[in-house]
Amino acid sequence: MNVAERIGAVRGLRAAHRPVLFDIALAAATVFVEVGLLFNDGTEAVPLPIAVTVLTGAVLLARRRFGVTVTAVTAASAAVLAAAGYSPGGAPAVVALWSLAETRDRRVSLAVLAPMVVFLEADGICSPPVSIGAWMLGAYLQTRRRYVRAVEERAATLEREREQLDLIAAQRERGSIARELHDIVAHSVTVMLIGVRGARDVLETEPQVAARTLERVEASAEQSLAELRRILVLLRGRHTAETRPQPTLADLDDLVAGYRAAGLPVRLETAGEPLDLPSGVELSAYRIVEEALTNALKHAGATLVTVRLGYGEADLEVRVHDDGTGTGEPGPGGHGLVGMRERVAVLGGELEAGRSPGGGFRVAARLPIGERT
Repeated sequence: MNVAERIGAVRGLRAAHRPVLFDIALAAATVFVEVGLLFNDGTEAVPLPIAVTVLTGAVLLARRRFGVTVTAVTAASAAVLAAAGYSPGGAPAVVALWSLAETRDRRVSLAVLAPMVVFLEADGICSPPVSIGAWMLGAYLQTRRRYVRAVEERAATLEREREQLDLIAAQRERGSIARELHDIVAHSVTVMLIGVRGARDVLETEPQVAARTLERVEASAEQSLAELRRILVLLRGRHTAETRPQPTLADLDDLVAGYRAAGLPVRLETAGEPLDLPSGVELSAYRIVEEALTNALKHAGATLVTVRLGYGEADLEVRVHDDGTGTGEPGPGGHGLVGMRERVAVLGGELEAGRSPGGGFRVAARLPIGERT
């Protein structure tokens, strides 16, 4: 058992001991109050009523399991003391009524309340307002406890539903990514086939041209293999490949222009020397920017959104930062960040999304350029 498990076990034992300690303290306090009421008129303290009161207080320790029986015992104890010429205050009976209303079904506690009120009033032990008030307090605590439990169960259910929706969204996003990568691989294979045919046609007459063509085919084949590995990681079923061309970073200007036309001020920045990137990296970067701008338009209320592409030797950095006051995150039912994380995970990169220390919301992704090992 590790340290965390030991701490959890100790906390569990403490939580289990709390009701027992409370019951002991309640029984002791009830005995103290009842003894004080017995002799508050100057009657000489004698062992018999004190012993009966202590025994009655001990019976209160079983109030959670035997509520009706404990209530009957407290009433009988009060009757015995009254018959012996003492003046019991009825504290154990009042506590038993309160506990019965708190722990038992409402119909049971109501059925016990009526005869208890009549009995305590007839023997002059306790007035009806006190006993009825104790029952009402117990009933309120029971209602409150049930309400809190219902809220906690509802929260747990919503959390489970959210996790299931996130899982479904992740699966759908993986399928979408796999279809897009399928298109990329299909395109690469077509290019390779055309290149091989062209190289074969000029192999004897222009061997240098054929060699350069075969080098390009080799590079395209390596990239296709990397994309195929990613498809194998993602694919969990059969998906029909889409025939539309997939966007690249060259289409970012059109994307940004579309959001500007929709009323979102966007500034596009580039750092470093633009490189020829694998198609999967370009597609993922485009989709990340697209989703981040969509969230900013819907939820951020921004006056400026900055999109920055940073080309490095080994990776591409994509940053989208807005100065809005909203969360920048999709609302209930939205799974944009889930899709971003899936895309970045496929490429073996890293993603950070959250409130920026300087204000606004920031999405930062690092996408490795080389083949993921």
